[in-house]
Amino acid sequence: MKVCVIGNGGREHAIAWRLSISPSVEKVYAVPGSAAMGGVAELVGIDWTQTDLLIRFLKDNKVDLVVVGPEAPLVAGLADDLNKASIPVFGPSKAAAQLEGSKVFAKDLMKKYNIPTAAYGVFSDVDEAKQFIAHTGAPIVVKADGLAAGKGVVVAMTVEEANVAVEDMLSGNRFGDAGSTVVIEKFMAGEEASLLAFVDGKTVVPMIAAQDHKRIFDGDKGPNTGGMGTYAPAPVLTDALRDTAMKTILQPMVDALAVEGMPYVGCLYAGLMITDQGPKVVEFNARFGDPETQVVLPLLEGDLGQIMLSCATGSLEPKQVKWKDSSAACVILASKGYPETSSKGDVVHGELKQYDTTIIFHSGTKLEGEHFVTNGGRVLGVVGLGKNLRTALDRAYERVNHIEFEGMQYRTDIGAKAFKN
Repeated sequence: MKVCVIGNGGREHAIAWRLSISPSVEKVYAVPGSAAMGGVAELVGIDWTQTDLLIRFLKDNKVDLVVVGPEAPLVAGLADDLNKASIPVFGPSKAAAQLEGSKVFAKDLMKKYNIPTAAYGVFSDVDEAKQFIAHTGAPIVVKADGLAAGKGVVVAMTVEEANVAVEDMLSGNRFGDAGSTVVIEKFMAGEEASLLAFVDGKTVVPMIAAQDHKRIFDGDKGPNTGGMGTYAPAPVLTDALRDTAMKTILQPMVDALAVEGMPYVGCLYAGLMITDQGPKVVEFNARFGDPETQVVLPLLEGDLGQIMLSCATGSLEPKQVKWKDSSAACVILASKGYPETSSKGDVVHGELKQYDTTIIFHSGTKLEGEHFVTNGGRVLGVVGLGKNLRTALDRAYERVNHIEFEGMQYRTDIGAKAFKN
C-alpha cells in the first residue's frame, strides 16, 4: 500500500523510516517532509493546511493511508477532512484531539470518568489562581491550557515561582491564546513514564513503555523542553503496572471518548507518574511522542503499515503488535540557546547515515548545499540499539561523540534512572 506521513520532525522521520521497511508498504510520501526524510520517503511540497490540494494529491496517487504526525493538524481537524474524503487516517478527529488541545477538556473528562490524575483547578484570573496556589502550597504545577510545543508546563518548587508562572501565562501572554486559561495541579511525587498505545476506536493495544527526559540539563535541572532523550523499555513501568495503567487509564479513556461521541483512532499517548498509589495521568497526547517514537518504533516487530491501517479501519487485533527483546536509547542534540531560543544555520559535522546499531533521526535540520545545518531547537535524535539498555546507551553516546555543531548541547545522563531502580 501507499502511505503518506504528515509532518517534518524527528517523530515523522522515525515513522516514515519504520513504514519504509514494513512489508505491506510499497511507497511512503511525506508532506512536506524534510531533506533528511528524502532517504525513506518521496517529499511532496504541499502544506497540510492546503487541504483541497492535499486531498487531490492523495486521490490522484491512490494513497491508501495518511498518518498525521504532529498535534497541530489533528487539533485543527485534518483527520475529519480526510475521513470526509473517504481517505483512511491514523489520527484522531478534532473532537477527540481536544484530549491534547485542551488541558481543561482532558482534566474534566478524567474527573468525570474517575481516571486517576492530580487534583486541579482551572483559572483565567490571576488573583484567583494565586489564591489557589497560596491555599495548596508548593511544589505545584502550572500548565497552559492549549498547545505550547511541550513547553507550557512549569513545575514550581515555591509559591513565588508558581505566581510568576501564572503571571507569565495569564498576564504576560507568553503562550498567546494557549495560555489564556491555566490548569493548576497538585504536585505528584514519583517517576514518570510514557505509555503509548495503538487504538482503533475501541480496541487498545499498548506499546512498550518509554521514559522521556524533559529538562534541558543533567539531573533534571533547568527549564522544560520538548524532550532531551528517551529510552525503552522503561523498567519503572513493570508488566503489572502496565496492566494497571491499561485497566484504569488507557482503556477507560478510550471507552469514555466513545461514550462522548468522539471515538479515538490513532496513537494515544499517556504521560504517567508512577506514584505510591499506582500510575496517575500527567498528560494525554493525541499522537506519537517525540522523542519516544524514536526508541519505540525501532523495537516494533509487527508490520507498522498494517497496524496503522487496522486502527484507521476499526479492525485492530492485539496479535498484530509484537516487540523485539532488546533496548533502544535516544540522545537529543539541541542547538545553542534551546529551549528559550534556537540557533539556525550552524553546519552539522560528522557522519549522519544509518547503521545496524545506530540510527539518526533529524528533528530540526535543513540541507544547504552538501551540508545539513541546524534549523530548530532540537536538531538530531541519535538512537542506539542493543540487547540491553547499557549497550544501547553506549552505542548512542559513542555516535554522539562523532557529531558536532556550534553550541551543541545534550544530556549525558539519559537512562540513568533505569540503573537506580
